[in-house]
Amino acid sequence: MPRVELVSRADVSADIVHLYDQVFGPERDPVSEPGTVSGTPGNWWTAWANVPGILKAFSAFPMAEASLDPKLRELAILRTGYARGSRFVFSQHCKAARRVGLDEAKIEAVPYWTLADCFSRLERAALAFVDGMILEGGRVHDRVVETLRADLSDEHLLMLTYFVNMYALHATSTKALRLEYDDVAERVVEIPAPETPGVQDGRGPG
Repeated sequence: MPRVELVSRADVSADIVHLYDQVFGPERDPVSEPGTVSGTPGNWWTAWANVPGILKAFSAFPMAEASLDPKLRELAILRTGYARGSRFVFSQHCKAARRVGLDEAKIEAVPYWTLADCFSRLERAALAFVDGMILEGGRVHDRVVETLRADLSDEHLLMLTYFVNMYALHATSTKALRLEYDDVAERVVEIPAPETPGVQDGRGPG
């Protein structure tokens, strides 16, 4: 279950009520009646409503204002969600990628993009950029940036960097706070050994 309290409609300010209305529908309390049109519980919003300034900051630079190609943006966010291991970000942005017209073959190939031949040179560079940002802590190779800059302005490179970082924050936060589709139990746990007479712990292979 979520690791923070969720904030009911009756307990938020007028500006957050307006946000709740946009996400959940008018007059609905998303704590007592959870769920969004895309099927998620919606507790990303009700959790962060504990700190309204942060919740509002997440939409300070709306995607609608970004001139970066939305297909490239969603491809990068998809890879960010996958690389961060977030079910929520990956699942939601599969849907978002379809809405902006990204080919289904490309959506499917995001997890194994290095082996796929469906991506353009720019798309491969964007995916490599994400991997450098997320999997290597920002160590992006010069060749990757050179390839991006052949097609992207400084403005668009900065937008790409921003969206990767923003959704890395989303992905990491939902896992840490057990929100949305990332409300899952720890997978890496000890599996008990069978109780076999005469076999001592630690003596076998593995």
